[in-house]
Amino acid sequence: MSSSCIEEISVRDNEWYRIVSEMLSHAGIEINGPAPGDIQVNNPNFFKRVLQEGSLGLGESYMDGWWECERLDIFFNKVLRAGLEKRLPHHLKDTLRILCARLFNLQSRKRAWIVGKEHYDLGNDLFSRMLDPYMQYSCAYWKEADNLADAQQAKLTMICEKLQLKPGMTLLDIGCGWGGLAEFAARRYGVSVHGVTISAEQQKMACARCAGLDVTILLQDYRDLQQQYDRIVSVGMFEHVGPKNYATYFDVVESNLKPDGIFLLHTIGSKKTDNNVDPWVGKYIFPNGCLPSVRQIANASEPHFVMEDWHNFGADYDKTLMAWYERFLAAWPEIADNYSERFKRMFSYYLNACAGAFRARDIQLWQVVFSRGIENGLRVPR
Repeated sequence: MSSSCIEEISVRDNEWYRIVSEMLSHAGIEINGPAPGDIQVNNPNFFKRVLQEGSLGLGESYMDGWWECERLDIFFNKVLRAGLEKRLPHHLKDTLRILCARLFNLQSRKRAWIVGKEHYDLGNDLFSRMLDPYMQYSCAYWKEADNLADAQQAKLTMICEKLQLKPGMTLLDIGCGWGGLAEFAARRYGVSVHGVTISAEQQKMACARCAGLDVTILLQDYRDLQQQYDRIVSVGMFEHVGPKNYATYFDVVESNLKPDGIFLLHTIGSKKTDNNVDPWVGKYIFPNGCLPSVRQIANASEPHFVMEDWHNFGADYDKTLMAWYERFLAAWPEIADNYSERFKRMFSYYLNACAGAFRARDIQLWQVVFSRGIENGLRVPR
């Protein structure tokens, strides 16, 4: 290669470095700096990759060991607070992915099972060590708690109280996970629970957890539900429904809820109405996922229900994710033989990126309570 070509490559490398460095400086992040939120670059091709591939390149280059950061949660909080994600280029693949989400139903009956197999079936060895005793893979409630187990139990109690559960009632849990809420509601409140999940591993553990209780756990798509219940709850599942199915989802809830029933929806939410899912999260963590907005939930629920209460405690998800990350690292020596080092980097990146996003208030966590209009209204506990 001629010296002129080498010099040209060097100039381009310096230009990519300069652009990334200037972008990060707006967020108070230094390349190879001393602060916990600064990044340490191991591969000079990192700068070009991020500028060409955006969010996907940032995440994949971390998985490949091209850069390090002592505190990824701080890094992402700073990046999102500064709005740097808006300055990253939109790769052609990202544009096509957004276009596909708008044109096609990525959460159809056939495709709905993908996330169960690719994420929730990763392994009960991982989730049983990372999560609390009730295996709650959703935001805990830290109002009066100082540890994960108590915070998750407080969340379960709050859900049951908001639903005003009484002995003998029937409860449908759409997206029941590993059966923690079903067990809690059946054991503590004396209700009969039907849970549905699209994860075979979750169903297996949920059935074992709830053995001897009035609980039935089915491997089933929510669109196949055809029975009426006193109460319906859905925790951390609506993120997988998709905008093209929101109307169908609320149709199903209404048809399965008794006339005087109460429905509680617990979901992560987007502060903007769009179909733009982070490409890295969509590829490696939650395929076909999409966060709903306030407008989308309101529009889909309006023909069916009165919105009795809207509770945002998204800041608590930051604490929840950091607690999961701490437990994940502590458990890694026990499960390392079942996973790769690249998986460890991927999962660490995922937990910390999400924690930073909630800390920056870029994404939210909502509990919304619906009824058909209960006389005298509901007094919803906090």
